[in-house]
Amino acid sequence: MLDVEKIREDFPILKRKINGKRLIYLDNAATTQKPRQVVAAIVKFYFNYNANVHRGFHTLSQEASQAYEEAHEVLAKFINAYSWEEIIDVSNTTDGLNLIAWGWGLNNLQPNDEIVVTVMDHHSNMLPWRAVAEKTNAKVKYVDITEEGTLNYDELERIISEKTKVIAFPMASNVVGTINDVRRIARLAHSVGAIAVGDGAQYVPHVPTNVRELELDFIAFSGHKMLGPTGIGVLWGRKDILESMKPFRVGGDTIKEVTLDSVVWHDLPWRFVAGTPNIAGMIGLAEAAKYLMRLGMENVREHDVILVNETLKRFKELGDEVVVLGPKDPRMRTGLVAFNVKDLHHHTVGKALDLLGIAVRTGGHCAHPLHYRLGFNGSIRASYYIYNTLEEVETFVETLKLIISLKERLAKEPVEEVCPGT
Repeated sequence: MLDVEKIREDFPILKRKINGKRLIYLDNAATTQKPRQVVAAIVKFYFNYNANVHRGFHTLSQEASQAYEEAHEVLAKFINAYSWEEIIDVSNTTDGLNLIAWGWGLNNLQPNDEIVVTVMDHHSNMLPWRAVAEKTNAKVKYVDITEEGTLNYDELERIISEKTKVIAFPMASNVVGTINDVRRIARLAHSVGAIAVGDGAQYVPHVPTNVRELELDFIAFSGHKMLGPTGIGVLWGRKDILESMKPFRVGGDTIKEVTLDSVVWHDLPWRFVAGTPNIAGMIGLAEAAKYLMRLGMENVREHDVILVNETLKRFKELGDEVVVLGPKDPRMRTGLVAFNVKDLHHHTVGKALDLLGIAVRTGGHCAHPLHYRLGFNGSIRASYYIYNTLEEVETFVETLKLIISLKERLAKEPVEEVCPGT
């Protein structure tokens, strides 16, 4: 079990007050807060050995290169990769998924090949494959969900065929929270000779991840959703597939040698990292991974279950005033609960919560098709992480009760679309 009060000491931002109330931060699926250790690692780099990597024999460059490369080794350990060479640093999950779609898809898909994605996909997985399908004249097919918000595996089995070349899917949904059966999907993909691509943005920060057991071909995830800095993420891929790919972004550090007539691409992972990388970000992300490994990802997962279970239990006190999206079993979810309040716009509820010091996400969560499938234009999402407490869950639910009691008045308030399209 996690010592949450001790953990909270590493996050000074949690001592802030918002509108006179102690901050309750429940927007972790969008981005997590950063512990002192991660910030200190980044500051240490900039204050002590800031230099470009792989470009100099001087001491600072050598120290920076060593720290940058060691960060790859840490992240390989975090997901139990076979080698640090399989760890490609990217800007975020979106960047990683685009790298697969354009780097692999554009060179391997043929007219009438089929790409299978799901209705529960984040736009960051759905849209790159749609764009590549347009370029290659491949076809995109969609797997539906069940009424409870789980993937319809029977339909998936019906959809795939010898034409299927890619199955790309969320390992865990950022809206309904559903944790998908990753290995089952990967095996279905391989049964027809397709590759299996996992969007790990919501999975890797919350569920112990062992790429050797999951049987996927690619996984992309973001650093900022697992205590790391923004602007950095990881694309993991099977080494044999990565070695067969040519980089689609080229330039400095992607090459071994260039003449006017030819180019020899660099070894893994550098051939996919064009230009100066986010050195500080990679060092900070490695520190975040170390922090989570010290806590134990099994404990992180169990903490999620405890908080979600309490939330779903307390929501029953709200009766039919609240509609919860996704599975009722907390063990089928990551640490989030998305919902709507009857007769109130989701942004209205989100703003009311903020006025009382509680930060949640509202909107379409970059998953519009899933919301439309569920019959909503958006939702309110409370998402937890290692520093959230049962007391915060209680305050959150009691605050919702207050908002519901003021529903008639709040329903008259104009709705501002702060972040259209998200």
